[in-house]
Amino acid sequence: MTGSEISETLLPGLYLVATPIGNLRDITLRALDLLKAADVIYCEDTRQTAKLLHAYGIQTRTATYHDHSEDKVRRKILDQIQEKKQIVALVSDAGMPLISDPGYKLVQAARAENILVTSLPGANAPLTAVQLSGLPCDKFAFLGFLPSRSAARRASLKEWMDVPATLVFYEAKQRVIPALQDVQAVLGDRPVAVVRELTKKFEEILSGPLPEVLDRLNKREEIRGEFVILIGAGDGGLWTEDRIQHRIQHLLERDVPVKTLSAQISEESGWSKKDIYQRALLQKDT
Repeated sequence: MTGSEISETLLPGLYLVATPIGNLRDITLRALDLLKAADVIYCEDTRQTAKLLHAYGIQTRTATYHDHSEDKVRRKILDQIQEKKQIVALVSDAGMPLISDPGYKLVQAARAENILVTSLPGANAPLTAVQLSGLPCDKFAFLGFLPSRSAARRASLKEWMDVPATLVFYEAKQRVIPALQDVQAVLGDRPVAVVRELTKKFEEILSGPLPEVLDRLNKREEIRGEFVILIGAGDGGLWTEDRIQHRIQHLLERDVPVKTLSAQISEESGWSKKDIYQRALLQKDT
């Protein structure tokens, strides 16, 4: 079936199309059909998307769309669908659009105007990393990219310290070691997995206790690749002195009154409300 024949079976709308995260063959037949049939493909970087389109002989016109695009660009896309009855595809540089990539503002606007929005799912780096990590997969939380500065990164990690799930986030190669050091400082020596170059020739999974993985990375002359970092869940409910202090500090930083946080933490942990109240007063004064 040709692109024009496929387009006759499609309704005008916004189609979110997953692209490979590394290996170019990790794309669905349905995605290829849609990209051929589309009137236009919006992408983060037209040069990156051009590599995929060239590999499959797709000649559909491309244009740039990113989260900093002005309202008039989104308006243009919506008009292409509503007035010109066009089939518009949205792709990211790799993986599923909107997953730590541009697009949610466009989807939000399209749905507000009752425009057809649908997804053609496919490759996804966080899910692939969870599969390969060897860490529990029944509960996990995807954090996207953590802040680039250490202080902000540690503050963000504190918000997740009591979540009983595997934590998953992206990290740039130059920040992998500093990020893991911050994880160690805030969350302790948890089990971790550092996954790099997913689906590519040099795919690698480093897993084990955090200090061991950090040591292996520190011994490398150079850190290369695109990374997904996974952190195992904490102690599963053991309320240590250190954990109580972190929890108090977390709530103090959010201006929760001492009396209120004491009652809350006492109910969560089983510790004496009086003991927590006294600790909170000391921490507030330091």
